[in-house]
Amino acid sequence: QVQLVESGGGLVQAGGSLRLSCAASGRTFSSYFMGWFRQAPGKEREFVGFINNRGGNRYYADSVKGRFTISSDNAKNTVFLQMNNLKPEDTAVYYCAAGTKTATNIADRTAYEYWGQGTQVTVSS
Repeated sequence: QVQLVESGGGLVQAGGSLRLSCAASGRTFSSYFMGWFRQAPGKEREFVGFINNRGGNRYYADSVKGRFTISSDNAKNTVFLQMNNLKPEDTAVYYCAAGTKTATNIADRTAYEYWGQGTQVTVSS
Protein backbone atom coordinates (compact mmCIF):
# COMPACT_ATOMS: atom_id res chain seq x y z
CA GLN A 1 0.00 0.00 0.00
CA VAL A 2 1.04 3.54 -0.75
CA GLN A 3 -0.57 6.57 0.84
CA LEU A 4 -0.35 9.89 -0.95
CA VAL A 5 -1.17 13.35 0.36
CA GLU A 6 -1.05 16.40 -1.90
CA SER A 7 -0.70 19.98 -0.77
CA GLY A 8 0.13 23.38 -2.19
CA GLY A 9 -2.85 24.20 -4.34
CA GLY A 10 -4.49 27.59 -4.36
CA LEU A 11 -5.54 30.61 -6.37
CA VAL A 12 -2.99 32.40 -8.52
CA GLN A 13 -3.10 34.93 -11.32
CA ALA A 14 -2.14 34.01 -14.85
CA GLY A 15 1.62 34.08 -15.26
CA GLY A 16 2.16 33.15 -11.63
CA SER A 17 3.65 30.05 -10.04
CA LEU A 18 2.67 27.36 -7.58
CA ARG A 19 4.46 24.33 -6.21
CA LEU A 20 2.50 21.23 -5.35
CA SER A 21 3.81 18.58 -3.01
CA CYS A 22 2.92 14.92 -2.75
CA ALA A 23 4.06 13.14 0.39
CA ALA A 24 4.19 9.37 0.06
CA SER A 25 4.28 6.67 2.70
CA GLY A 26 3.78 2.96 3.08
CA ARG A 27 6.34 1.45 0.73
CA THR A 28 9.96 2.00 -0.20
CA PHE A 29 9.92 5.21 -2.21
CA SER A 30 12.22 3.93 -4.93
CA SER A 31 10.04 0.88 -5.56
CA TYR A 32 7.40 2.79 -7.51
CA PHE A 33 6.95 5.49 -10.09
CA MET A 34 4.77 8.53 -9.70
CA GLY A 35 2.66 10.71 -11.88
CA TRP A 36 0.72 13.93 -11.75
CA PHE A 37 -2.70 14.19 -13.34
CA ARG A 38 -5.32 16.89 -13.41
CA GLN A 39 -9.05 17.06 -13.93
CA ALA A 40 -10.96 20.15 -14.91
CA PRO A 41 -14.73 20.38 -14.45
CA GLY A 42 -16.53 18.36 -17.08
CA LYS A 43 -13.33 16.92 -18.49
CA GLU A 44 -11.47 13.64 -18.28
CA ARG A 45 -8.54 13.28 -15.93
CA GLU A 46 -5.42 13.97 -17.98
CA PHE A 47 -1.75 13.21 -17.64
CA VAL A 48 0.55 16.04 -16.60
CA GLY A 49 3.89 14.41 -15.86
CA PHE A 50 5.81 11.40 -14.59
CA ILE A 51 8.88 10.64 -12.54
CA ASN A 52 10.63 7.36 -11.91
CA ASN A 53 11.63 7.42 -8.24
CA ARG A 54 14.43 4.97 -8.93
CA GLY A 55 16.11 6.50 -11.96
CA GLY A 56 14.72 10.00 -11.98
CA ASN A 57 13.45 9.84 -15.57
CA ARG A 58 10.81 12.46 -16.23
CA TYR A 59 8.18 12.93 -18.92
CA TYR A 60 5.67 15.71 -19.44
CA ALA A 61 2.50 16.32 -21.36
CA ASP A 62 3.04 18.66 -24.29
CA SER A 63 0.63 21.15 -22.75
CA VAL A 64 2.91 21.74 -19.75
CA LYS A 65 6.35 21.05 -21.18
CA GLY A 66 8.69 23.94 -20.49
CA ARG A 67 6.43 25.36 -17.77
CA PHE A 68 6.07 22.52 -15.26
CA THR A 69 8.88 20.61 -13.57
CA ILE A 70 8.68 17.45 -11.50
CA SER A 71 11.29 16.76 -8.85
CA SER A 72 11.63 14.52 -5.85
CA ASP A 73 13.22 14.47 -2.44
CA ASN A 74 13.87 10.81 -1.76
CA ALA A 75 14.91 11.51 1.82
CA LYS A 76 11.46 12.96 2.49
CA ASN A 77 9.51 10.60 0.22
CA THR A 78 8.04 13.61 -1.49
CA VAL A 79 7.47 14.55 -5.10
CA PHE A 80 6.98 18.12 -6.23
CA LEU A 81 5.28 19.74 -9.19
CA GLN A 82 6.64 23.20 -9.84
CA MET A 83 4.23 25.09 -12.08
CA ASN A 84 5.39 28.32 -13.69
CA ASN A 85 3.73 30.68 -16.14
CA LEU A 86 0.35 29.34 -15.19
CA LYS A 87 -2.57 29.82 -17.55
CA PRO A 88 -6.32 29.82 -16.89
CA GLU A 89 -6.56 26.51 -18.74
CA ASP A 90 -4.34 24.96 -16.07
CA THR A 91 -7.23 25.32 -13.61
CA ALA A 92 -8.09 21.84 -12.32
CA VAL A 93 -7.87 19.50 -9.40
CA TYR A 94 -4.37 18.07 -9.41
CA TYR A 95 -3.71 14.51 -8.29
CA CYS A 96 -0.54 12.62 -7.63
CA ALA A 97 -0.51 8.90 -8.24
CA ALA A 98 1.83 5.97 -7.69
CA GLY A 99 2.32 2.81 -9.68
CA THR A 100 4.22 -0.31 -8.68
CA LYS A 101 3.82 -2.54 -11.72
CA THR A 102 5.55 -2.38 -15.07
CA ALA A 103 3.62 0.02 -17.24
CA THR A 104 3.62 0.31 -21.02
CA ASN A 105 2.04 3.74 -20.98
CA ILE A 106 2.85 5.93 -18.01
CA ALA A 107 0.46 8.58 -19.30
CA ASP A 108 -2.47 6.21 -18.86
CA ARG A 109 -4.11 6.58 -15.48
CA THR A 110 -4.74 2.83 -15.32
CA ALA A 111 -0.97 2.39 -14.84
CA TYR A 112 -1.35 3.85 -11.34
CA GLU A 113 -2.81 1.95 -8.40
CA TYR A 114 -2.70 4.62 -5.72
CA TRP A 115 -4.06 8.15 -5.78
CA GLY A 116 -4.01 11.14 -3.54
CA GLN A 117 -7.10 13.13 -2.62
CA GLY A 118 -6.34 15.98 -5.01
CA THR A 119 -5.63 19.65 -4.55
CA GLN A 120 -7.39 22.51 -6.33
CA VAL A 121 -5.43 24.88 -8.54
CA THR A 122 -7.27 27.92 -9.85
CA VAL A 123 -5.64 30.34 -12.27
CA SER A 124 -7.43 33.63 -12.80
CA SER A 125 -7.08 35.66 -15.97
